[in-house]
Amino acid sequence: MAKLQKAVARLLAKPVDYTWDELLSLMIALGYEVRTSGGSGRKFFDPATKALFFLHEPHPSKILKAYQVRAVIQFLRRERKIP
Repeated sequence: MAKLQKAVARLLAKPVDYTWDELLSLMIALGYEVRTSGGSGRKFFDPATKALFFLHEPHPSKILKAYQVRAVIQFLRRERKIP
C-alpha cells in the first residue's frame, strides 16, 4: 500500500491520537497549501480548485479532537480527494 493510501486509511479510521503533523503531511500530499490565519487558525487552500478549509491548530497538545477529524473527512470527501 502506498504511503498516501496508508495516511488516508489512518484518517478514515478516526483514531483518537491523530496528530496535527499527520494532517499537515496528508493535506500537502493531496495538493493543499497551508496558510496562517492569525493565532492558531490555519487555512488549507487548493490552488487548483480554490477550495478552502479552515481549522484551528490544536495546542498545547498536537492531537486533533474527534470533531476536527470528522470535519476533515467530510471536507475531503466533498472535494472528492478521498473515498
